[in-house]
Amino acid sequence: MPSAAAGTSFLLEHLAVPRRLPRVWFFVGERLTPLDGTFLELEEVDESAHMHTGAILVFDPLPDGAPPSYEEVCRSLESRLGQLPRYRQRLSEPHTGGLSWPEWQDDVEFDVRRHVARAALPAPGGDRELAEWSSGFFSQRLDRHRPLWEMALVEGLAAGRWAIATKTHHCMVDGVGSVDVGHMLLDATADAAPAARSSANGGTGADEPSPSLAAERPAPIARGSLARLAHAWAGLLPAETIRGAARMGASGMLHPREALANARAAIDVIVRDELRGAPHTSLNVPIGTRRRFDVVRVPLADLKAIKDSLGGTVNDVVLAVTAAGLRGLLEARGEELPAAGLRAMVPINVRAASEHFALGNRVSSLYVELPLAEADLVGRYRETVARSQALKSEGRQAAGTNAVIELAGLAPPVLHATMARALYATRLFNVTITNVPGPQQTLYAHGAPLREIHPLVPLAAEHALGVAIVSYDGTVFFGVVADRDVVPDLDVMLDALGASVEELLAVARAAG
Repeated sequence: MPSAAAGTSFLLEHLAVPRRLPRVWFFVGERLTPLDGTFLELEEVDESAHMHTGAILVFDPLPDGAPPSYEEVCRSLESRLGQLPRYRQRLSEPHTGGLSWPEWQDDVEFDVRRHVARAALPAPGGDRELAEWSSGFFSQRLDRHRPLWEMALVEGLAAGRWAIATKTHHCMVDGVGSVDVGHMLLDATADAAPAARSSANGGTGADEPSPSLAAERPAPIARGSLARLAHAWAGLLPAETIRGAARMGASGMLHPREALANARAAIDVIVRDELRGAPHTSLNVPIGTRRRFDVVRVPLADLKAIKDSLGGTVNDVVLAVTAAGLRGLLEARGEELPAAGLRAMVPINVRAASEHFALGNRVSSLYVELPLAEADLVGRYRETVARSQALKSEGRQAAGTNAVIELAGLAPPVLHATMARALYATRLFNVTITNVPGPQQTLYAHGAPLREIHPLVPLAAEHALGVAIVSYDGTVFFGVVADRDVVPDLDVMLDALGASVEELLAVARAAG
């Protein structure tokens, strides 16, 4: 098994001379890009890594009190798949390696019903039953011989509710800024007209661009469907992320000074891995393939009240309360809290607005040291805010991560796997925390209002816990996934996370 040091040392050798860092591999048509291939490679080097992202979408019952039928879900999905042709395509080879990347090719045997299952929760169909079913759903890898996504219609939720569970491989979507198959079913109004039916070959019709152009020029979208949803999700991209992508040179034409700056930033990332690795914790040990998944719900207004009183942003509040949950878990285990902090990888979106409906990955990362050893809750919050804002204002770390990824992309697949492993090694970070600001208006499917989104972040090898956060329609949902055996005490973290929100809110109200 290649070590993280081996991978980063290889990269360091290639940083000696500043060079233009091409971005053309983001737009190579039907061939898998190196960044997308990373998530296939992580699964191939360790069977415990599950590189799919996903969500559980919970809906109110339809007017007749029942969920939509399985056939209705399949027909609706099939009518809209032309807007994301990749969902009818599979990899030319199920594994990476050699001197070239696999290609995306049409699945001539595609049948939407092979990707959509039907499930029913046991009584009483409450949160516990849904979390247990979701844990099993997210524990299963996707079949590499088919298009890399699955969905399930889940019935039997309490009070007549129903759910759509989605699972899409990370090599297709980044989980931060792109639209996956679950969002295909969502409308901005309850009475939205059905989308136009896809052509038989999986394309989008004679008047629409071919699938190979979909990533650069999205197909026309039926009014009342994804077009309105796009407006609902407007604002997903933070302005500073777009500006950062522009500074990195989205066209691939970097000035030598910019190339030198990016190379230096990349060296910073590598030195952090080589010389000042993330602390060892009981969350960074070999894991298995079985997952535990659960969700914590927090009113968005509460997080806003905390940041208005104590400073920072909603994202800073999210990091602080997640840190409180992690502190509670390690403390309950009698574990020494890392003095320098627990290192979180925080993915950030570098997807341009024009690429909003493009598949593939447009993501970089920040590495935030969460001050778990700070005993005072407010002091810990303020230190988290200070560290987060320092990284964002500096802007150097995200650029360095981008440069490392781009340099890794210059290597052929046979060598790239070593570097992919290094980029997700435990020496670089302890836990992944991703936060996606979603629409603050009610969305619908089949005319039923969407009430909850329970998001999933993938777990790489030796990373036993991850947190995905999404805000939707006034509520923030913390989706927490963990290895079932390494983290049997996940409830401790969930309770500590929720309690920290209440404590910070009490401080905020007292101060205001």
